[in-house]
Amino acid sequence: MSESNIMLKVEHISKSFENVHAVNDLSFNIKKGEIYGLLGPNGAGKTTTIKMILGLLEPNEGNIDVLGLHPERDEVELKNRIGYVSEEPLIYKSLTPKELFNFIASIRKLQGERVSEKLAQYLDSLGAVEYYERLISTLSRGNKQKIQIIAAILHDPELLIMDEPLAGLDAKSVKVVKEILELHTQRGGSVLFSTHIMEVAEDLCDRIGIVNQGKLVADGTIDELREKAQKLGPDYDLEDIFLKLTDQDESVNEIIEKLRATMNGNHK
Repeated sequence: MSESNIMLKVEHISKSFENVHAVNDLSFNIKKGEIYGLLGPNGAGKTTTIKMILGLLEPNEGNIDVLGLHPERDEVELKNRIGYVSEEPLIYKSLTPKELFNFIASIRKLQGERVSEKLAQYLDSLGAVEYYERLISTLSRGNKQKIQIIAAILHDPELLIMDEPLAGLDAKSVKVVKEILELHTQRGGSVLFSTHIMEVAEDLCDRIGIVNQGKLVADGTIDELREKAQKLGPDYDLEDIFLKLTDQDESVNEIIEKLRATMNGNHK
């Protein structure tokens, strides 16, 4: 693989907090024009990994290369070239969306008719026009998330880093965001998409890295992971392999058996 084709390279990174190994010798890369899913249960180390990529945390070991830049040494340039969407909207809640986007346009030196057209299109597509001049603090979680997504993509970043970005969104907005991401990759941009939901990763991502307890336990395209699932048995699907690789299959089966026993008992 050509080095110039790699937008993000994570090499053997580890991060510990006291006696907890949040990330343990994790490696993966993202190519130009692809959506890479970082998939794992809550607490698997996905958000910690993202914070290290953004330069918010320093790894204890390993190296991270983002668009040829170092997350800590090249902080300002890196922020100009990436977009970030967090699970909980991290935006100025004392502003209105209009004030927020004016602020973003100012600090990112965005101007001209093209930017105004894009903003108007994003607002309309995500159904956000009606609260354009309302305080962000008064908006629902889903509407705050829409504003955060627009703020992350307005400057056409080369790499989008998204941590559970669909949380709180209605079905229409989810479909629109998926279309935005597809158009982004068609232009040569890339996406790191973190989620704990197998169906979302399967529907959206070109490749998936499954993380459990800070370690990468599987990596590949949907077809490659599906082939691996079939090797476990004819009745295995991608959800089964996800549960098995993240050590959740036995507990899920136990829970299901208890539910069946309880519900069958209610019908007696």
